[in-house]
Amino acid sequence: MKMIPLSAMTVLASLMVGSGINTANAEETSMDDAWSAYVSRFVAEEGRVIDTGNNNISHSEGQGWGMMLAQHYGDQRTFKQLWRWTRRELGRQDVSLFSWRYDPNETPPVRDNNNAADGDLFIAWALHLAGQRWENRNYTNASNSIRRAIADELVVDLADYTVLLPGLEGFKHSDNVDINLSYWFVPAMQDFADIAPEEPWEALINDGVKLLDETTFGQYRLPTDWVTLTDDGAVSPADEWEPRFSFDAVRIPLYFAWGQRDEAASIGSIMAFWNDPSNQPASAWIDVQSDERADYPISRGVKAIRAYVNNETLPDPVPTEDDDYFSATLLLLAHMANDMQ
Repeated sequence: MKMIPLSAMTVLASLMVGSGINTANAEETSMDDAWSAYVSRFVAEEGRVIDTGNNNISHSEGQGWGMMLAQHYGDQRTFKQLWRWTRRELGRQDVSLFSWRYDPNETPPVRDNNNAADGDLFIAWALHLAGQRWENRNYTNASNSIRRAIADELVVDLADYTVLLPGLEGFKHSDNVDINLSYWFVPAMQDFADIAPEEPWEALINDGVKLLDETTFGQYRLPTDWVTLTDDGAVSPADEWEPRFSFDAVRIPLYFAWGQRDEAASIGSIMAFWNDPSNQPASAWIDVQSDERADYPISRGVKAIRAYVNNETLPDPVPTEDDDYFSATLLLLAHMANDMQ
C-alpha cells in the first residue's frame, strides 16, 4: 500500500496535484492547514485512515472520524475516498453496519466481522452531515440505513435503562450487558433524535447521562472504559477489561459536552482528576481499584478535550511529530466541536 509522503505542515493544493488525494478543484482545496497535515500523515491514497499507534491497522472508528473531519473541512474528494474504501472493505453484507478492524498484514485483512457501535455512529453522522452540506441524497440514504440498523440491532433495554450495545456479538449476556460509555456519541444521537423521534435516541442520551452519574469508581470517582450493567441495575467495572479510566473514557467529556449534556457526575470527576494540582502533568490513565497510574501524561489530543470542556483556548490544531493518529484525531475533533458551538 502506498502512503502519502509526509509533507510540511502546510500542504498547499498546488503541491498535491498528482498525489492521488485531495487534488480537487479550487473550492475544494481551501482546507485548513491542520486537516492538510492530518491527511498527509494518516490517510492512505485509497482512503484508509492509518492508526499509527496500533501497527498501522484501520478500523471503523477511524474511518468515521476521518469522514466527519473531511466534511467539516469541506474536503469532498477525501470524503468520497474514505467512504468508498469504508463501504468496500468494512461494509457487512447482512446488515448496514461495518466490521470494526482491518489489518493489512493479515489475510484476509478483516478476520473479525463484528462491528463497533461507535464507528457505526460516526460513519452514519458523517454521511448525514455530508448529505446536507453537499446536497447528496445518496449520502443521506446511506446514513438513514445505518442509523436504523443501529437502532434496530444495537439498542436494548435493561434495568430501566436504554443502552447501546458496543457490537452485535459478545456484549449481551444472560443477566447483564457490557457497555462502553465512550460509545455514546451525543451529537449524532441528538441529530438522529430530530430526524427519527420514534427511534430510541433521546432515551439513549438521557440514560447515558444517568449511567454516568452511577459509574463513579475509586478515590477519584472516575468511570472505567468498560462497565457491566446487571439486570437489577447494578454497575461495576467490567471483569474482562482492566478497571481503568483510560483511552476510551477520556473521550466521554468531549462527546457529552459537544452535545451540551455534560452535567453528569463522572464528567465533573474527570475534569477534577485532569485539573488536580497533585496530578500534573495529568496521567494518561489510572486504575480505579489499585490507583496505579500511567508513567506518561495525557496526549495533546486529550489536553484539547480538557481545554474544550474547561472553555479554555485549545492547543494549536496542526499535528506535531509527537502526535500519533489517536492524539491528532482527538485534537481535530475538539476543534471541530468548538467550531460547531
